[in-house]
Amino acid sequence: MIFNQLFRVPAALLVAPMLWVNAATAQEQGTPEEAQAMAEAAAALFHADGAEASFDAYTNAPEFHDRDLYVFVLDGNGMVAAHGANQAFVGRDVSDLRDPTGTLFNQAILAIEDTGWVDYQWQNPVSGNVEPKTSYIVNVGEYWIGVGAYVN
Repeated sequence: MIFNQLFRVPAALLVAPMLWVNAATAQEQGTPEEAQAMAEAAAALFHADGAEASFDAYTNAPEFHDRDLYVFVLDGNGMVAAHGANQAFVGRDVSDLRDPTGTLFNQAILAIEDTGWVDYQWQNPVSGNVEPKTSYIVNVGEYWIGVGAYVN
């Protein structure tokens, strides 16, 4: 009995760090649920404050930047109106942009009439790698607001 008790503690000490590492790794990435919540909050801000103020917030406010989660906005012509991870995209026509698999994902985004998910591959701003991504999109009239989560 004493022998079993002596070996339980060391085994627990070996397992605990592995659990902590897995939890820490999971928290380095946003989840699809968190992406959806951020997109809905971004849409609510858009409805409350209008395009100009909300686009500025998507770029600068900390509540719209969380690990690898950020807000992006397309207008009806496929032009980037706001991009929380890369300001160089603002003003660019991305309507015919394809991911590495050939998917015209922005066409799928612009086809969303209310809310929905679009799956594609994109460069993760944290890892720098092209990874599978799913984005939750909210159509707010003349703009489509999205937040994506990397799902590798």
